[in-house]
Amino acid sequence: MTEKPHLLVVATGMRLFREYILRSIAPQYRLHMFLHSEPSWEKEYLDGWTVLETTLDAEALVAAARKLHQDDPIDGVLCWDEARILQTAHVAEALGLPGGDVAMINRCRDKHLTRTALAEHGVPQPVSVLVDTVDEALATAEKLGYPIILKPRALAASLGVVKVNDAAELRDNWDFAHDTTVPEAPHYDVKVLVEEFADGYEISIDAAVFHGQVTPFCLARKEIGYPPYAEEIGHFVDATDPLLADEQLQQVLVDAHKAIAFTDGVTHTEIMMTADGPKVIEINARIGGDLIPYLGLQATGVDPGLAAAAVACGRQPSLVPDRTRVGGVRFFYVSENDTVLDSVAFDPVDTPGIDQLVVLMEAGQTTSPPPDGTLWGRIAYATAVAGSVAESRTGLDAAERALRWSGHPKEPAS
Repeated sequence: MTEKPHLLVVATGMRLFREYILRSIAPQYRLHMFLHSEPSWEKEYLDGWTVLETTLDAEALVAAARKLHQDDPIDGVLCWDEARILQTAHVAEALGLPGGDVAMINRCRDKHLTRTALAEHGVPQPVSVLVDTVDEALATAEKLGYPIILKPRALAASLGVVKVNDAAELRDNWDFAHDTTVPEAPHYDVKVLVEEFADGYEISIDAAVFHGQVTPFCLARKEIGYPPYAEEIGHFVDATDPLLADEQLQQVLVDAHKAIAFTDGVTHTEIMMTADGPKVIEINARIGGDLIPYLGLQATGVDPGLAAAAVACGRQPSLVPDRTRVGGVRFFYVSENDTVLDSVAFDPVDTPGIDQLVVLMEAGQTTSPPPDGTLWGRIAYATAVAGSVAESRTGLDAAERALRWSGHPKEPAS
């Protein structure tokens, strides 16, 4: 019997959103995890773990990985946390493992580098200009023509992204795009991209890349809310989506990966489907968030965790679907800023297709709707798996009607 590959995993992310990955890969891999605190729920999936003062220090990660590798050789390194993918690349590089190309990962992590690489290779994308000040942004917007998009260079999940229609709106929203950040985000001296507005609908494609061969395994259609902000309020993954057979889209995906010289790993590429064809919005060097890969697993049977683990260990991934379903997710928010929750719960729901009803916050917590409360403002979510998008949407509508929350305004500081 062949020994299971030894896979190093850097950090985990939130249990509700990432446990399904560990659940999939643990039976086929020996998992060692680097964390910044003692594991809890993760323990049942782990062969071992190392607690570090921080998992954001590349040098510390490399040193710990070298020691582990000397005692028990590592076959691959895997990370799905945006804040740590670059550090993980340093580990893979130090150990000579797949994905060990720091420059490659940085071309995904730094949105400006992505844009530059795509432009050099003629990959369709919105025109993008890096700017330092609001005056530079105004001058650039005047050249591009309104509406335009303001986009932080360092973030993901549409955080800090806003559409502006004229100079006044640009001035009003500059601080939002310039100053929005998240813990552990990288810092750039020049922070904001002014981009041409690409009109259409947005999709994401998760793909496994093995020795330069790009194989998509999960295509999701985004649900966007709270305009002019680009809050991702839901996603649908349809195993029979006609876009899966769109040759132009597939070529753009392949060309985009070739442009950034992405050879091994998993990616989450966001693309705007416009009247002029697909335009690349960004490429992330990890599997998608927001439960998109989970929806893909439920809809197609293709396991995203096993795909990611395989390419991390230099193995050909198995990406054969075994079902044709539709998975959907919807996120829920309060209606007013600075709401202190008194209660939040779902009533029982008997609508077919409901998969999960999950409460994310509890009484006493303060939250806001977008743009003040984005990913961390969500109070609950629901997933549905059914035979069609319409049936999945019906299940999510029923879940939304079943959500009950109450709250009161936060008392102003005295």
